[in-house]
Amino acid sequence: MRAAAGWVQRCGAARLSRPLRVGSVPGVLNQGAAWNSASRRRYGVLPRARDAEEKAVLDSMMRVDHAGEYGADRICAGQMAVLGRTQAGPLIQHMWEQEKLHLQKFNEILAEHRVRPTVMLPFWNVAGFVLGASTALLGKEGAMACTVAVEESISEHYNSQIRTLMEADPERYTDLLQLIKEFRDDELEHHDTGLEHDAESVPGYFLLKTVIQAGCKAAIYLSQRI
Repeated sequence: MRAAAGWVQRCGAARLSRPLRVGSVPGVLNQGAAWNSASRRRYGVLPRARDAEEKAVLDSMMRVDHAGEYGADRICAGQMAVLGRTQAGPLIQHMWEQEKLHLQKFNEILAEHRVRPTVMLPFWNVAGFVLGASTALLGKEGAMACTVAVEESISEHYNSQIRTLMEADPERYTDLLQLIKEFRDDELEHHDTGLEHDAESVPGYFLLKTVIQAGCKAAIYLSQRI
């Protein structure tokens, strides 16, 4: 994660810190979709790119965020396939619904701004589902351990983006910062929920967490670049 954050700092902050013209593109949301909560407003989160360099940096941010939420969605799908009819089902379903809303928003951003998703999506589709299902086979505790590991990685990545945007121009990126902070807070909620539901009690918890987070780090690295 430090490597990924460092890459964002090197490739993002220097470029984003240049004086930029203010402008925004209206957001597009499905009329029937209330993403996250009724209090959250509809808005376009990306300012109109000043030049090709800024567009490349913002595209990379949105591409990896989309990939992360896509992977989280598939992990929840795998967990529900195994534990959906158990007492843990409603808990996982609640987190899954939030991940679906995150993914929906990033789908809209990518379409609105013509951002190409990572070519790794087909792999993340399978890998995410397998990870969710295989850890769920260890029981609720295994699923929660997976959730803690993944959400910790995602929230740390969101925090690195927040730092980059704040150092660059917080006023220009106000809406993007709000979106990332809201999604980061949801991920932290999932992380805490996992701990509250005995994630650390699964045998080999720390080894499992280390392996999963190494995979998350590799996924972030690849999704930013291809």
